[in-house]
Amino acid sequence: MRRPQLDIQLKTPDQIEKMRAAGLVVAEALRRMREAVAPGVSTADLDAIAESTIREAGGVPSFKGYHGFPASICSSVNEQIVHAIPSPKQVLQAGDLISIDCGAVLDGWHGDSAITVGVGDVDPALLKMAAVAEDAMWAGIAAAARGAASGKGRLTDISHAVETAVRKGGRYGIVDGYGGHGIGTEMHQDPHVLNHGRPGKGPRLVPGMALAIEPMITMASPRTVELADGWTVVTRDGSVAAHVEHSMALLPDGVWVLTAFDGGRARLGDLVTARQPAATTTP
Repeated sequence: MRRPQLDIQLKTPDQIEKMRAAGLVVAEALRRMREAVAPGVSTADLDAIAESTIREAGGVPSFKGYHGFPASICSSVNEQIVHAIPSPKQVLQAGDLISIDCGAVLDGWHGDSAITVGVGDVDPALLKMAAVAEDAMWAGIAAAARGAASGKGRLTDISHAVETAVRKGGRYGIVDGYGGHGIGTEMHQDPHVLNHGRPGKGPRLVPGMALAIEPMITMASPRTVELADGWTVVTRDGSVAAHVEHSMALLPDGVWVLTAFDGGRARLGDLVTARQPAATTTP
């Protein structure tokens, strides 16, 4: 079923279960890459880990071949914000901050998630920025859950919650023009989810909606430049950026963070659907 105007795909609980399976594949790929991040490791090495993990699980990398993208992950280092192409020539060094975006499709359903990881000994200010981005992401997910539960929530409640959390965390740039999105039988669907804005606008938040929430913030100016490769987006002023993302779905009894091993329980508590067990063993 699709909502009119924006063509928002609403999923049944059983379809969301399938999305959860895809989400767990992505979660495992990111877990393995997080463990592998170290000085001397190339972004191509991380890409190989992602692809092998996804294919071992019976999935297909969502990103590979998407509008011609040549890899299974986006590996954005330091001033690179999003969509950087992995390369054997880009070797991680101590002090770097890397954002890894990964997607998988399993049985026709997509999962999409991103993490930001420090390499070796990293400036605490950069790690704080990454933590602020993650807190903002969870604030947006919580706003979605509360809005759906009340029956009064609107899409921009998520955007407002993300922006409020970022502003509370410090003086960071919120990247404009890039944001979250609907997800389901395609990786990118309606609606676009901005990371800033006034609350109470846009379509209602209802059970069956599945969204990827993904703040992108910088240490200074939010202005961006796309490089000549047609993919890599960097900060115009060269400041370091952070990007995090989870895919989540709204059910009649709560939210399910499909790409988190615990379904979001640790961060969201009782806002999480009963379909996610209260106790989960995390690899």
